[in-house]
Amino acid sequence: MKKLIATYVILIIAPFLFGCGGPEKEKSKNAPISSLSLHVGNDKYMMINTKESVVAWKGASLNGLNIQTGYVYLSKGELMIENGQLMGGTVEIDMNTIEDKKHGRDNKLVNHLKDPDFFNVEKFPFSTIVITKVASINGDDKKITGNLTIKGITHPVTFPVKIAAKGGIVEVNGKLIIDRTLWDVRYKSAKFYANLANQTMSDYIEYDIKIVAKK
Repeated sequence: MKKLIATYVILIIAPFLFGCGGPEKEKSKNAPISSLSLHVGNDKYMMINTKESVVAWKGASLNGLNIQTGYVYLSKGELMIENGQLMGGTVEIDMNTIEDKKHGRDNKLVNHLKDPDFFNVEKFPFSTIVITKVASINGDDKKITGNLTIKGITHPVTFPVKIAAKGGIVEVNGKLIIDRTLWDVRYKSAKFYANLANQTMSDYIEYDIKIVAKK
């Protein structure tokens, strides 16, 4: 009788075990895989705190009347610090985290930004900034030069930042403005489409970047 009961128990719980395990494996199988490698354990590098870091984006129509804003978040990254100074680093942005200004992720605007008209997130789930040079302007004000990769296309960018370091924490705040068409984001751009009138969108996207890194 005990053997019979044990057999029934196994038969009852087995479907739940396999049922729970299956979808989780499938999910991880389909999840985008980052190719970014970090210098973990190297004292020169500080890991970026992705929970405290964020990129706020802003786009608009050419006439400036239709303004859209939102957020996108970092998946990982690091800053190279030598003698208390920022020398380099790598930042990876998870394009699947694009949000609107109310932090919505599943709506017409966000889904359109993720499709091939804009960032083609299914094919290019990550964007990166690789810092190649940091120049001093005045005190905490610096100028960063780096390579920005979006949709698999890389171009150099230079933008101002303010760097604050205290108690083993480094915070970098800066504004980056790009011409989106250089990264093949052509939707309603006057460079490629004629007769759009007031539907023409500005070629420029603004990014307010906040990066927090800790030892």
